[in-house]
Order: sequence, then C-alpha cells, then structure tokens
Amino acid sequence: MSFTIFEKSSKGRSGINIPKSSVSKIKRLDTNLLRDNKANLPEVSEFDVVRHYTKLSNKNFSIDANFYPLGSCTMKYNPKIQERVAGLDGFSNLHPNHITNNQTHLIQGALSSLKTLENTLCEITGMNAFTLTPQAGAHGEMVGIMMIGAYHKKKGNKKRYVIVPDSSHGTNPATASMVGYDVITVKSGLNGDMDLDAFKNAMSDEVAAVMMTVPNTLGLFNPEIKQICDIAHSYDALMYYDGANMNAILGVLRPGDIGFDVIHLNLHKTFATPHGGGGPGAGPVGVGKKLKEYLPDLRVDFNEKRGYFFKEVNQNSIGKISPFFGNYIVLIKSLVYMQTLGREGMINTSKKAVLNANYILAKLKTHLKAPFADTLCMHECVFSAEELTKKYGVRAMDIAKYLIDFGLHAPTVYFPLIIQEAIMIEPTETENIDTIDYFCKKMIDAVELAKLDSKAFKEFPKTLPISRPDETKAARNLNIRWKD
Repeated sequence: MSFTIFEKSSKGRSGINIPKSSVSKIKRLDTNLLRDNKANLPEVSEFDVVRHYTKLSNKNFSIDANFYPLGSCTMKYNPKIQERVAGLDGFSNLHPNHITNNQTHLIQGALSSLKTLENTLCEITGMNAFTLTPQAGAHGEMVGIMMIGAYHKKKGNKKRYVIVPDSSHGTNPATASMVGYDVITVKSGLNGDMDLDAFKNAMSDEVAAVMMTVPNTLGLFNPEIKQICDIAHSYDALMYYDGANMNAILGVLRPGDIGFDVIHLNLHKTFATPHGGGGPGAGPVGVGKKLKEYLPDLRVDFNEKRGYFFKEVNQNSIGKISPFFGNYIVLIKSLVYMQTLGREGMINTSKKAVLNANYILAKLKTHLKAPFADTLCMHECVFSAEELTKKYGVRAMDIAKYLIDFGLHAPTVYFPLIIQEAIMIEPTETENIDTIDYFCKKMIDAVELAKLDSKAFKEFPKTLPISRPDETKAARNLNIRWKD
C-alpha cells in the first residue's frame, strides 16, 4: 500500500501534454529567481492522481459518513443545497476587485445577500448591527474585544481587566490577553455556573468586559445571566457573548435582549457551514448601540437611489480587519441555511439539539458519572470517566480510542478542564434516534469492558494503520516530509 503520491511516481510518466509555445520570443526570468535543482515532483498520470486522492478522501472521518459527537465543536451536517447555491457563477466567480474599486453597480446581487444576512443575524441575536468580514470565530473574538477597547479609550475609562469563567473556551482569555488586558478567572459554583458571589467580588471599575458563553461549556444555562449583565453594566463594563453555543438557543433567546453588548457567531457551529481543515471560516460580529461606531469597514447599506452600496467608514472604526470581504462564500452558505429553514425551522433546530443531548444524558447517566445529572442540559452533556480511572485504570482517552473501531468519532475529551476525565458529547439536531442509540450502546459497552478487562483498551483502535501513537511526540516533533 502506498501512502504518498511520490510512491506512485514512474520516470517519464505524464498526466498532461503541454503544447509547444507559439510565442517566438520569451523573456527569461532573472537567474536569481530560478531553482538550482529541478523540483522534486512526482511523475504520474491523471488517473494515478484521481485514484490516489479519491482513496485518501475515503480515509477521512467526516460528518457525511459517520457520527461526529464532538462537544463544543458542533460538527453539524452541511446540507448540500448550500454548496449548490454558493457555487452559482454570480457568487463563486465574483472578482474581489469589485470591492477594492468600489464597483458596487456590478455586484448588486452579492451586496443584497450580505445585507439580508446582516439583517437576519440582527433579528436572531437582538443586536443592532453586524460586521461580516471576520474570518473565524477567534478572529471575531479579537474584533469584539478590540471594539470594547476602542469604546473605553474614547470614554477615557482606565480599564485593565477582562473577566472569564473557569469553564470558558480557551480563546476567551487568550483573546483578552492579546488585546492587552489582564484576565481574571472566576470559579464555577457547585451547580456548574459561574459563582455569582465570586463574580461580584471580582468586579470593579477597572473591568473592561465580561466574556461568557451561554449556555456554558458544561452545557448549562446560567439562570443568573441577566443579573450578571446588569452588574457588569453598573461598572460600565461590556458583556461579550461567545456565540459558540448559539445552536442551543437559536430562535428561542436573543443575547441582545438579555443585555449582551457584542457577540461573535461561529457559522460552522450554528449555521452549518463546513468545519475542519483549518478553514475557510467566518465569524460575524454583532454589536449593540454602544459599539456601532467602532465596527470595521465594509458594511452594506441600501437606498432607492443608489441601490446597495458600502457605508462610509465611521471615524471611530477599528478599521480593516480582513482582505476584500472575508470568506464571502461561507457567508452565502450560512444565508442559504437560514432561508431554507425559516424562522420555525431554526427554532426547531435548537429544540431538537437540546432534546438529543438530554436523551443521551438520560441513557448514560446510570453508567457513567454525570457531574450535573440532576438538571437538564442544553445542547451538550458532560460525563466523567474519573471513577473508571480510579477503579480500573481506564481513562477518557481509552474510551475515545475504543469508539473509533465502531465507526464513531470520539466525543471531546478532557474539556472542560474543570471536570476530571471529561467526556463532552454534542449530538446536534441532525442525528436520528437510531444513530444516537447505537452510540449510547457502544458507550455502555465500553464501560462494561472497562469493568471486565481493562487491559483490552490498550489494543484499540484495531482497524487503523496506526493505533496508539505517542501524541505528545507527534505534536512536538511533527515531520510530514516524504524525504528529508
């Protein structure tokens, strides 16, 4: 079995015949720009290439082929209608210079789609305006905190800190730190929510913002969230909504109505755009009235005389944050998703996501420790393999490896960090009861195997070319070259 295209190479074999040039005089490149040696490229036919990469694609673990219950990451099925619409010539073949040259008369349809998307996101989130150009959730976070910083700077506020719960996504404290704030981490209470008394003690006139995910990374909705927003605002701190878990409240609750001032949305998590492989992504950022003047450039407006056009940039704008219009095609896919579902469809999405997660919680909580089994979860549920580890030496990672052999991607393990041997499961709304029952059965089988023969886990997975690599070494000493 060959793993690289180089191993299929055969000297003299070609996949394409390039005709001789009809140009009589060719301007030679500067010799300083030429290679010293020929590029070491494989010599293969077109058929070799197609067969090789088709086989490789079949080795990928994807949501199109398998159950992918990653908690927090929300690996939703991507409806194929989105790919078809986004691939239409009027969308996919736009030239980016239509934006840089302000040729809005040539792209009225595209601008209309962006304005429709902004209006839709405002309605869904309760925000006043959106920037659509951030190219990922983390990028959107950066934009949000930068606008908060600009707000306080203009007001002359001396702010030093950003508050995050100890169950926050790792990007939250990282983003705050990168923008220049010190981070105050507030512990969670016994109920899994941010401890209200500890939060009150942490608040001061030097706090710039409070970053929260609602529901949080334990899959729990904080019933005190409105009070937290009010307390923050009393110190002129702004509330930042990490939209990673918006899939749980889509169409049911609007963060802006609670009191949040800024929100980023991960379109792959809530609105079913492709996820994985490092991108392309999109992380639109919505703001309330306090932050509208700080939004980045390239926002679309409309009037009868001009049609769709780019708004003048406010003098307090944080400026340009991405080339051209970010990842435009990803935005189109999300708009197709919203318009295909409609209002009732989006509400049904969140309800089914919550139902599926609670079904898993109910089926597994008598087999695995569930730290918050006494309350309903939202779109995801968290278990702990801590007891299996103490009694039998079987860890969360062992269960994750076990599931691979049964056509199941593992749930998220070891996050949130505040749960020992965490196993975090998010089924999403798209999985049916048969798939979920199969997954639950294999989870129960894993627990029973741990009790009967804990050493057996060292052999899983048995079906992959590589079973148990040294993951730390692989990460720190990564080498993917065919030849050194």
